[in-house]
Amino acid sequence: MTSTQSNLSTVIQDLTTILKERLNTYFQPENQHPPFQPNGQLKDWAAFLNIPQISKEEYTAILMGLATHIQPHFFDTIIQEYMPNGGDFPQFGGVRGKNFRGFLPTGETVLFVLAGEDLEKRTTILELFSPDHFFNKKHILWLEDTPPGEPRMSGKIILSPEYVELLTTSKVSRPRFSLSFPAQLLETKMEWDDLVLSKETFQQIRELETWLKHGNTLMEEWGMARKLKPGYRVLFHGPPGTGKTLTASLLGKYTGRDVFRIDLSMIVSKFIGETEKNLSNLFAKAENKDWILFFDEADALFGKRTSVKDAHDKYANQEVSYLLQRVETYNGLVILATNFKSNIDEAFTRRFQSFIAFQLPRPAERLKIWEKAFPLQVKLADDVQLSTVAQNYEVSGAQIMNVVQYCCLHALENETNVVAMKDIQMGVRKEFNKEGRIMR
Repeated sequence: MTSTQSNLSTVIQDLTTILKERLNTYFQPENQHPPFQPNGQLKDWAAFLNIPQISKEEYTAILMGLATHIQPHFFDTIIQEYMPNGGDFPQFGGVRGKNFRGFLPTGETVLFVLAGEDLEKRTTILELFSPDHFFNKKHILWLEDTPPGEPRMSGKIILSPEYVELLTTSKVSRPRFSLSFPAQLLETKMEWDDLVLSKETFQQIRELETWLKHGNTLMEEWGMARKLKPGYRVLFHGPPGTGKTLTASLLGKYTGRDVFRIDLSMIVSKFIGETEKNLSNLFAKAENKDWILFFDEADALFGKRTSVKDAHDKYANQEVSYLLQRVETYNGLVILATNFKSNIDEAFTRRFQSFIAFQLPRPAERLKIWEKAFPLQVKLADDVQLSTVAQNYEVSGAQIMNVVQYCCLHALENETNVVAMKDIQMGVRKEFNKEGRIMR
């Protein structure tokens, strides 16, 4: 597509022509204009939306969803031209917003403009808002839910905020952490060389990286989309501090994907149906973005289903079932992380392509972490033997970094850059105390 400014100008011009053509037919049948014919726009928009082709009707529906974001008074100006004295025009549909006082088009507006009173054509236009239409599958355009008993097409048209931003600014900002998007972007300045894992675990991580790089080719160009379910599901399991979160961050960094850690405390709700609603919003935003979704401490939501003893158990199991369905249909990478593999419901584990164990580092691995952990500005005293430290103290990588932080701050406070063995031992003792362990 061309520049943003010319795109927006074309949107206003084309939609003005389409609306006036329809309104002339309704109000001024003697003053007809030739039918609107897009000049190359349909091909450009199909390429932009990554679909084979787009119809004039689909193009019009998108323009209606976009117009008020460009010119808030757009529809009011058009209507006033044909009804200068005001009045009711229910055939044209439309609603007024809570904060926005201008005209907002509804599904009824789309029906009036594209089909008029032609019942057969109106039925065809209804398909634009069906679950099987690419508008819905790609989460581009939909109708707002209406109050019970009111016609579905009286819901206002909603164009995805991501597409509004892309069409008006030529870019899409990352979503901000909020109640409507309870996920935080994971980033890291570390490299693969900074991650110390067992050879077996690292090999599995590399295989996962391979899927991220070549999954689209496998599914689309090699035709496996007919035989395999979309996306990839993997379970990271092992004790805290063994590199699960860092691994997820590095996978995103080296494959050019955003990684979002889901805040399950904001997803799970005690109110019936709210958990499913929160999950639906989350996956809808993530769909077709190529994001990596990282569910840390996943036991809270992916735990084993219980036998049904009361209504609470029934709805809790429904939440797990809904989540299972959404995870299976997500076309990106979903990582579940847990301290205990046995806590995850078997219905999930059967559908995982990969299980990756993150064990506490062995002495040789701990030595590598200790050697990489201290900054270059620090000198180790003569009594420090990192090989002995690695052999004697069974700690995780995260705990080692906590010890190093303590030692460095202690040295800075004492106006030195030398770390002694007693400093390391004190740091290790603090980590042991957190877990109620006794340092020998």
